[in-house]
Amino acid sequence: MTTTPTATPSTDGAALLDEVEQFHRRFNVFPTEAAFVAVTLWDAHAHLLDAFDSTPRIAFLSPEPGSGKTRALEIVETLVPQPMTAVNASAAALFRSVSAGAAKPTILFDEIDTVFGPKAGDNEELRGFLNAGHRRTGVTYRCIGDGGQQTVQAFPSYCAVAVAGLGSLPDTILSRSVIIRMRRRARNETVEPFRARVHEAEGNKLRNRLATWAEQVRDSVMGAWPQMPDGVTDRPADVWEPLLAVADAAGGDWPERAREACLTLVKASQANDKGSIGVRLLTDLRDHVMVGIDRLPTVAILDRLNAMDDAPWADLQGKPLDSRRLSKMLAEYMTVDNEPISSRNIKTGGSVLKGYYVTDLYDAWQRYCPPPPESPLLPLPGTKNVA
Repeated sequence: MTTTPTATPSTDGAALLDEVEQFHRRFNVFPTEAAFVAVTLWDAHAHLLDAFDSTPRIAFLSPEPGSGKTRALEIVETLVPQPMTAVNASAAALFRSVSAGAAKPTILFDEIDTVFGPKAGDNEELRGFLNAGHRRTGVTYRCIGDGGQQTVQAFPSYCAVAVAGLGSLPDTILSRSVIIRMRRRARNETVEPFRARVHEAEGNKLRNRLATWAEQVRDSVMGAWPQMPDGVTDRPADVWEPLLAVADAAGGDWPERAREACLTLVKASQANDKGSIGVRLLTDLRDHVMVGIDRLPTVAILDRLNAMDDAPWADLQGKPLDSRRLSKMLAEYMTVDNEPISSRNIKTGGSVLKGYYVTDLYDAWQRYCPPPPESPLLPLPGTKNVA
């Protein structure tokens, strides 16, 4: 008598993600409901890397220690495939680990501020590895061999990466990340103590079930083009596409929750993202300095910028912004006539001062700055344009 093999029962993806989310909730206090959704989807997406063209980084960041960043990584570690904990790991060690075999590690990088913080020095190789590994086609090139026998070899860099640290990260990494801004627990926020000997095994069981479910949905996820929420385009869409594909494959209320989380976290990242220092300068000129006027002398621009309490202009590497640096920074951007932005003469009373015109800045504002606030600040009282 021939026995027919029993098919593996299909896993309820929505119910499984519910369990993974609940596992996080036992030990983590995230700042928003959207964060729980995003982290859960990120855990699952790590089991489906070969189905996507890119993988978002997930970044647990906070302004102060003791905000739960490391604990968040510890819980993620129990749920993702081939976890590799890295603290101050070299770029060479990481890219060799990623390219060593078919089973790609999920890199968990704690204390990332020691790598990219203000006192970290030069870490271009590691930054290059993290940037390159965002894309499936990402590779890191290195010379191998001795002396004159060296040859160039491409090492694949594509892998899932979760990081945790104080402060912020370079823009090139932030823009490729789902950002979870952690904070210390309030007195009324409690979590279950995490005991590795007990709870690692529980997380690993969920990890194994995620791996099984991933095999069941891999083909459908690989060909998926998830619909993005309105307004989510370009780099944020690249970041969220794999996570939304996972949510759609799981079904239940996860597609809706995922898109709500996407909008919430993308808007939050844009609110916190001032872009490069140059974009920050352009934006502050538009929204705070030259509101309702068409020109302003350089001396008045500097006074207003350096008086802004929540801006960096009064302390740029220990010195306030001056006319020379202002000129150098603005010259990086072009006018509508494709000429570098530069100061021009402004007649004021009986004298002529150097200053800047809105007409020269307008094209750069349109190209580089985020949309202006809905209620822009009014011009300072007593100011007027003098032709």
